[in-house]
Amino acid sequence: MEIIRFADIRPEPWRNGGGVTRELASHPKAASAQDGAWDWRVSIADVAKAGEFSTFPGMERVITIIDGELLLLTVDGSEHPLEKYRPFRFSGEAASAATLPTGDIRDLNVIARTDAFKGYTSIVEISKKRAHPVFEGQLAVLLEGKATVAPGAAAEEESDGDAPATATSEPVELSRYDTVVGSDSRSPEISGRGFVAVISIDHVEP
Repeated sequence: MEIIRFADIRPEPWRNGGGVTRELASHPKAASAQDGAWDWRVSIADVAKAGEFSTFPGMERVITIIDGELLLLTVDGSEHPLEKYRPFRFSGEAASAATLPTGDIRDLNVIARTDAFKGYTSIVEISKKRAHPVFEGQLAVLLEGKATVAPGAAAEEESDGDAPATATSEPVELSRYDTVVGSDSRSPEISGRGFVAVISIDHVEP
C-alpha cells in the first residue's frame, strides 16, 4: 500500500515564477517541476497573486480549486469562474491567466499529454460505513475531513478456488492532501468522513 505524504513534498516554483507547486506524482518521474519530461503529472499549487499560468504545449489540463472560494480563469480571452470542488478542463497550450477575487487559493492540477493519456478528476464524499476503493491507474487525495486507508481483500486465488483473503493490515491515518496510490491486486480502501479527489489517468488508444 503506497501513500504519498504531502508533508514530505518539497515545493518548487512555477516555470514562470508566479507560484509554487508540489508534485504528487508524474510519469515518467520528473527530475523537477520544470523539466516537462513527463507524459502526465498530478500536483497541488498555491496561487497567492494574480497573473499568467505556465503553458504546456501538447497537454490538456484539469484544474480543481481545493482551498479558497473562487478563481477567475481567463483562457484564450474567455473568463471562467472556477468554484471550489468543480473540476475544469482546458488546453495546456492556451494563454491563461487568473485573478483572485476572494483571496489566495490552492488548486489540484492534472496535466496529461493529449496523444497518450487522458486525465479525469472526481470529487467524492467518503463514508465510515462504506469504504471507497482506489484502483490501478487512480490516485486519491484527501481534501478535507478525517480518514484512514487499509488494504482491500486480496484477489481470489484461481489455482485452488479459495475465497479471497481478508485484509490483516491495520488502517493507516491520512493527513490532509496525502495521496493514496491505487492498485488492482489489493486495492486500498479509504474510510472516514470528508472529501477526496479521485484522479484517473487513462491511456489513449492510438
